[in-house]
Amino acid sequence: MEIIAHRGYWLVEEEKNTVLAFERALNAGFGIETDLRDFCGSIVVSHDLPNESSISFEALLKLYARSPDHMSLKPTLALNIKSDGLTPLVSQLLKRYKVAKYFVFDMSVPDSLSYINAGLKTFTRQSEFELYPPLYEECDGVWLDSFSKTWYSEDVLTSHVEAGKRLCIVSPELHKRNDAVNEQWIMLRGYRYRGDLSLCTDFPSDAREFFNA
Repeated sequence: MEIIAHRGYWLVEEEKNTVLAFERALNAGFGIETDLRDFCGSIVVSHDLPNESSISFEALLKLYARSPDHMSLKPTLALNIKSDGLTPLVSQLLKRYKVAKYFVFDMSVPDSLSYINAGLKTFTRQSEFELYPPLYEECDGVWLDSFSKTWYSEDVLTSHVEAGKRLCIVSPELHKRNDAVNEQWIMLRGYRYRGDLSLCTDFPSDAREFFNA
């Protein structure tokens, strides 16, 4: 199961979405989840409103391009789209840096259609509040979230896998549900199609050790 480091592999809060956190994740072979917004006509990495100090998306892609391969593969970039209308620039930059392992997610439905129509790898979202993920047939995969509880069963995972969808599962600590991490991880470790999943987590090293045990 691929481990995706939420906002990079950070050790203290201030390192989230920084060059240091991205380099640390890539050097360790972890995927990266990060947030994209527009700022002064370009795309930058920022969860909140961006400013002049925000890292450009292109700077992240340059780091990614020169990072080491692991098992002859590059890790996945999970790109949380925070602003509408970025499709042309995102597409242009992904092609320029020849990024093959990525997906975009969390856009509005109209904006999602623009990514799908552009041929970009797009994930829909499912949670306890969104039981019927929009544009399911058109999307490549599912961002499987759980805000208040781990609401899904192995049957839900299997239904997506058997439909040919990739799955990225949100680990509970991303919603400050640290007490639920162990229960969810135990379920995922025993899942028979674990190789078809990825896990987005704030604890990438712990996850690698847990799932490789």
